[in-house]
Amino acid sequence: MSTWVVTGANRGIGLETCRQLKARGDEVFAACRKSSPELDALGVHVITGVDTTSDTGPGLVAKAVSDKRVDVLLNNAGVLVPDSLGALDVDVLRKQYEVNALGPLRMTEALLPRLAKGSKVALVSSRAGSIADNGSGGLYGYRMSKAALNMAGVSLAHDLAPRGIMVVLLHPGFIRTAMTGGTGNDDPPAAARGLLARIDELTPATSGKFFHANGEELPW
Repeated sequence: MSTWVVTGANRGIGLETCRQLKARGDEVFAACRKSSPELDALGVHVITGVDTTSDTGPGLVAKAVSDKRVDVLLNNAGVLVPDSLGALDVDVLRKQYEVNALGPLRMTEALLPRLAKGSKVALVSSRAGSIADNGSGGLYGYRMSKAALNMAGVSLAHDLAPRGIMVVLLHPGFIRTAMTGGTGNDDPPAAARGLLARIDELTPATSGKFFHANGEELPW
């Protein structure tokens, strides 16, 4: 049994990941701003009031975990607000950067004392943050924030390697969730299975890389 911390756990991919982890016997600390009936029904450790953009949110998770070793930190919490050139709201752009890029970094730093040799940090990114893959433009806040997250993940991989801690950047796919307005190519159970498979197979040799949930390595 491994101990996992999952952020953004109250719905969508985060909720389904917690469900699958619980079903296979792992211990799960599910962090979110506000819980949901579906999350409460899973029988995992639910930590509410967790705003990853605040100074106190990550600390709530560290306090709940207490002195347990965290085997996997899955930074899943994220936000997407569609935008376009000529109608940009800088405050909304900044919010996406705070949630998508700085939030996972804050959470990882807060839980560093609980991470040890063999632990893994997974960052749910998006191929929308790939510069090489951007063939349509737009989505400035989301794309820029996920590109920043990718850079943070590579830096974390370098900085944590001497401690034996591995890091991976993951694109879950275009999944039908509230974030995508119910549009997409697949559903949360498929995304969660892919994410878990990629995290389970992560090794020091693949730490710091960017993968699709289906196993395809993605360009930066």
